[in-house]
Amino acid sequence: MWHVGSGHNVSAGFGVLHLVVSEPGCNNSAVEWVAFQISGPSLAARGRGRGRGRGSARARSSSSEHMPAADALVPLATEVESHDRGAGDDALSQAMLRVLERVTGASTGKGIQGSISERLRANGAEIFKGVSDVAPNVAEYWLEATKRIMDDLDCSVEQKLKGAVSLLRDEGYQWWLTVREGPLADRVTWELFKTAFKGKYIGASYVDARRKEFLNLLQGGKTVAEYEAEFLKLSRYAVGIVATEYKRSVHFEDGLTDDLRVLIAPQREQDFAVLVEKAKIAEEVKRAEKQNREKDQNRFWRDSRPSGGANRNVKRARVEEPV
Repeated sequence: MWHVGSGHNVSAGFGVLHLVVSEPGCNNSAVEWVAFQISGPSLAARGRGRGRGRGSARARSSSSEHMPAADALVPLATEVESHDRGAGDDALSQAMLRVLERVTGASTGKGIQGSISERLRANGAEIFKGVSDVAPNVAEYWLEATKRIMDDLDCSVEQKLKGAVSLLRDEGYQWWLTVREGPLADRVTWELFKTAFKGKYIGASYVDARRKEFLNLLQGGKTVAEYEAEFLKLSRYAVGIVATEYKRSVHFEDGLTDDLRVLIAPQREQDFAVLVEKAKIAEEVKRAEKQNREKDQNRFWRDSRPSGGANRNVKRARVEEPV
């Protein structure tokens, strides 16, 4: 994780903005080099030579020891120098942001150069072997996780197809060969891959079971937050049933417990997010009412119970009675 710090100094009537970028494991010389590249050339462009000897020495020392960082920051001086004096701190800030994007990009998967397979693996994508007994939910999770990584890397549809195929191994890759060489070989696309993969490893029976689970979903003993999470997870298998915001709201409300539904049912809420919030508020109201009732009951039993002194008097009277 990169840590960014900045400071603003005013010298001779103009601002100099210093940026310090550091990463766990990064030594001080690399940090100083980044700061020098941002502030040093900008000062030189304005005819300020003070401190240039020390800064230059640090830059030379650092650049020889940290070539990857230097490569990413070499164009920095020309970017900063391209801003005239009237641009001021805003121009410097914009240049610094662009440099920061380059620096941080080098430490993330987006900055990795190489094949789409290497980029995916570097960002956490997993291999899929496609064994015959793989569980449908495992295959579904792999596909969804891979899609999220590809979207984060801004992959094109061609790259998504190539990347997904590159992650297949063993039986999974053999399956794809049959698809690629089959009757649909002339139109192999990313959409075809997803459809064929779902048909092979997830299956219609799994989707139907999840859809029925959604249709029968009730809040029951779950909190509103737990019910909402389950509702959203299963609703993706019944897109046609909850195709609109209103249908989604109606279905969610019908699954609430009776004591919550009567509090929010008088006015049908068509906004799903608002409906969920109302249900959570109603839940808090019911919880507070229950706590108050329990306190009242405890107070009643405590007040109605005979005191210890009265009990001792009764026992003593019984002992003293003649036989």
